[in-house]
Amino acid sequence: MVATLPRPLGFVPTMGALHTGHQALAARARAENAAVAASIFVNPLQFGPGEDFDRYPRAFAGDCAMLEAAGVAVVFAPSVETMYPATFATSIDVGEVAKGYEGSLRPGHFRGVATVVTKLFTLVQPDRAYFGAKDAQQCVVIRRLVRDLELPVSIVVSATIREADGLALSSRNVYLTPAQRAAAPALHRALEVLAEAIARGDDDRDDALVRARALLVAPLREAYLEVVDPVRFAPVATLRGPAIAIGSAWLGTTRLLDTIGVAGADGRDPLVTEAQAARV
Repeated sequence: MVATLPRPLGFVPTMGALHTGHQALAARARAENAAVAASIFVNPLQFGPGEDFDRYPRAFAGDCAMLEAAGVAVVFAPSVETMYPATFATSIDVGEVAKGYEGSLRPGHFRGVATVVTKLFTLVQPDRAYFGAKDAQQCVVIRRLVRDLELPVSIVVSATIREADGLALSSRNVYLTPAQRAAAPALHRALEVLAEAIARGDDDRDDALVRARALLVAPLREAYLEVVDPVRFAPVATLRGPAIAIGSAWLGTTRLLDTIGVAGADGRDPLVTEAQAARV
């Protein structure tokens, strides 16, 4: 069915439980391509022991309705058995960019991401694939994957969609209690401190991190907070753009994730892809 769609073909891979951020990705893909396909697949390979694979929110009918409203022509929703038959044995490791931060907290996570994304790209064969900037390390991993394996797809990263108080939209936000939800925007404010320090030309990295961490008060518990290089995804020695301020914090059993890209001399966000030409 996907093979019969007009080109260029945009693709929005998801794990379902969609929100306004996913809808914005699909809408952008529709604006920039002749047709759009999406996938809904909760990928077991990217969940570790004790993580929330079984309770990950699933809302298939509502997800399909949202994607259709955004102009998606085809939804690919394979079973686990289809994606990973009993004989399946291959995995993809993208190296150093996948080892820190999310890679450290979730061993094997990015191996699962790289493997499923490669399979999805092979099956759907899109011209462009769309991802959200909130998952910055994932975006860097996928860009490296595509570059190293010379996969014939362009990776498009869109700006994070946020609530009015700055909280990044996430499927896992539904887990937050009212008190946790009220505390959650502090993570974004901490990243803003780092981004503003870079924009001002501050060169005291440690001082900026101390000021940012001061905002991560209980009930938030820091998982990590850092400024990284947008290509290597390793800590920068000096605060200057282009860079990415990254952070993660626990609220109860839910871990939030957020990022802010900071432009370099060219004025461009190192994560977000500029708008493409209108669809043909």
